[in-house]
Amino acid sequence: MNLFAVIVAGLIGTAAMTILMMLAPIMGLPKMDIVGMLGSMFTTQPGPAKLIGLIIHFMMGVIFAFIYALLWQNGLGSPSWVWGLIFGFVHGIVAVVTMPMMMKTHPRPPAMQPGPKLMMGQIMGHLLFGLVVALTYAALL
Repeated sequence: MNLFAVIVAGLIGTAAMTILMMLAPIMGLPKMDIVGMLGSMFTTQPGPAKLIGLIIHFMMGVIFAFIYALLWQNGLGSPSWVWGLIFGFVHGIVAVVTMPMMMKTHPRPPAMQPGPKLMMGQIMGHLLFGLVVALTYAALL
C-alpha cells in the first residue's frame, strides 16, 4: 500500500466532498454542516469549532481512504471509478443510518433538516468521495 497516495487521495476526496456540502443549498439540498457538527462536539465557540471540525473531517477522510486502500489491497475490488462509487455508496448508506444516532448523542446538535433530501445529499457526497479517492489513489500508484 502506498501511504503517501492514501493520504493525498483522502485529503483530495474530503476536499471535493466538502465543496459539494458547501454547494448543497445552491442545488436545492439542505445545509450539510458536518464540519460544524464535529467541531461543536468539543466547543461552543464558532471559530475554534470550525477549525476543530475541519481537522477531524479531513482526518476521517484519510482514515476512510486508508480503509478503502486496505480493502483494495486485500482483493476487494480495485482503485477504479466503479469500485470508488461502490465503496462511496456503501459508505453513504452507513452515514445515512448512523446520522440519527449521532444527532441524538451530540451535546449540541446542529440545525440540519433531516429527511430524504439530506439523505440524498449524504449519499451524493460519499459517492463523490469514493470516486475521487479511487481515481486519485490509482493515479498516484
